[in-house]
Amino acid sequence: MARSSSKSVPRSQRPALGPAPETASPEQALAALGFTETEAAVYCELLRAAPLTGYRLAHAIGKAPANVYQALAALSQKGAVLVEDREARSYRATHPEELLAMLQRGYETHAAEARAALESLRAPAPDDRLYQLATVGQVYSRAEAMIDAAAEVLLFDLFPRPFARLRPRLEQAAARGVRIAGVVYEAVDCPFLTAVSPGGEPVAAHWPGLQIGLVVDGREHLKALLSRDETQVKHGVWSNSTYLACLEHNGLGCEIWVSLAAPPGQPPGDFTLFASYPPGLRELLAQGEENAGAEAVR
Repeated sequence: MARSSSKSVPRSQRPALGPAPETASPEQALAALGFTETEAAVYCELLRAAPLTGYRLAHAIGKAPANVYQALAALSQKGAVLVEDREARSYRATHPEELLAMLQRGYETHAAEARAALESLRAPAPDDRLYQLATVGQVYSRAEAMIDAAAEVLLFDLFPRPFARLRPRLEQAAARGVRIAGVVYEAVDCPFLTAVSPGGEPVAAHWPGLQIGLVVDGREHLKALLSRDETQVKHGVWSNSTYLACLEHNGLGCEIWVSLAAPPGQPPGDFTLFASYPPGLRELLAQGEENAGAEAVR
């Protein structure tokens, strides 16, 4: 009985399917996960038309057979393909869900190993410099790390969308005993102190972006202005200067007090600098005493 032909048509000879969607192609999605261009093309072709031999794969995607076999070997090491146990080997793609689960487990393992190795390095000493934050991901990652590292007191100034994103971490910090207060732009019910800005929602609506401000323990502070679609950083700085952080802490503490609409003549609230006395202030004062002592010795 004659076998029906099942030869793959080279990609260059396939009919056009209309304009490409705005979302990433399957090959681009795999490239973002560390696959080479050929590995991604091979895996996707096997999903479309498995099982295939290496020779037929090379013909289908328009790549040199040597490069395709090299990619198949790498994909096999990743667990991305299944190899038929016969002399004329055919290949089949591992199911995407299974592949992604393996990649995630591998990433988590490598990340844990990297974390342990990097934590053994000495942390840089505080300095008086301002460092730019260039991407939205970098801004949020730095903000989350600051919140997670908070030991005693944390003040913030957050527009509604950044607040919603950071709120779970703020609540976790409050649950472990960190004193938290901040300026918000709409009424919220939280397990920590929030003061609605006098301008409230109109300020948030007319400001040229989404505002993020954090100061933690009087040791480090972050200020950023994101585009409203959260795709760009218009302005973004971070510093672990205790001097600058203490200034930011006091300014934000006074802003919180004013936003609470305290009666005239009432002393500033517990979150101003010398009322809350954060670790950064204690370190700054101790440093001043050490310098004074050194000058006296001279």
